[in-house]
Amino acid sequence: MNHVTVMAGEVVEALAPVNGGHYVDATVGGGGHSEAILTACPRARVLAFDRDDEALATAGARLSRFSDRVEFVHASFDRMPEELRARHIESIDGLVADLGISTPQLDQAERGMSFRHAGPIDMRMDRRGDETALELISRLDQDELANVIYEYGEERASRRIARCIKQALERGELRSTVDLRRAVVRAVGPRRVGGLDPATRTFQALRIAVNGELQQLDALLAAAITLVKIDGVIAVISFHSLEDRRVKRALLNRAQWQRLSSKPIVPSDEEKANNPRSRSAKLRIARRIAPEMMFDDDVDISTDSDWPPEPESER
Repeated sequence: MNHVTVMAGEVVEALAPVNGGHYVDATVGGGGHSEAILTACPRARVLAFDRDDEALATAGARLSRFSDRVEFVHASFDRMPEELRARHIESIDGLVADLGISTPQLDQAERGMSFRHAGPIDMRMDRRGDETALELISRLDQDELANVIYEYGEERASRRIARCIKQALERGELRSTVDLRRAVVRAVGPRRVGGLDPATRTFQALRIAVNGELQQLDALLAAAITLVKIDGVIAVISFHSLEDRRVKRALLNRAQWQRLSSKPIVPSDEEKANNPRSRSAKLRIARRIAPEMMFDDDVDISTDSDWPPEPESER
């Protein structure tokens, strides 16, 4: 299945690309957001980042007609400032980041991202990275593994799950993603809770840990303060509460950002029907402001609760 771009129209409307502007697509994936930006403005330029070689190849093919206005960079968020400096770009007019995993990553069994396909317990976004999920499980002791599952999956049965996973590993029964799901089910039972498979939170936690996703997001949000020029816009789409919580807190800094919507923007009912994987998406947008400017944007954190936690689902 091809990846369907989430809220492309809303992102372009927020960024409002201008001729001669420089824009960063921090997670180019299938290239949908970059395509929307480049189509909307005939002389805008995009620097497209991704950690996944296959995603860069896919986006390159999709965006080939814009070859003079788009450049692809294989890099993680924490390398973004140096990559821009290397291209003599001091500031950018806008940044979009579509977080989480793409449909191709989920659907390719060899990536090990999903329990719906039997594949290696890998989960690396950048397959040139050092540690797979199986190697992480092997390296951590039971308590450390439980902490990862609790912290990154917000899974309350983390200790039982960690014990069953380590037992399966010791018995030589942890060879594939199906085996990993079986170990989780052995700990918590097969019942789906809130429509989620019982292994959803554990798989999310391991993938986040393997890829350092939250640390990378923190690096992106910190870099955006200096990279996005005054009056430039940041647009971030998150798919679970751990990501969204970080984005929300960063954009609540009214000395640096003016929020352009008091609550996150969510996909339309039509988009959710056409693309079920968009259902958990939240888009937060903000404009960079001068240090001396302050805006009263009617912040109301009590109406935008992070509880209960919202994990990604395989839907």
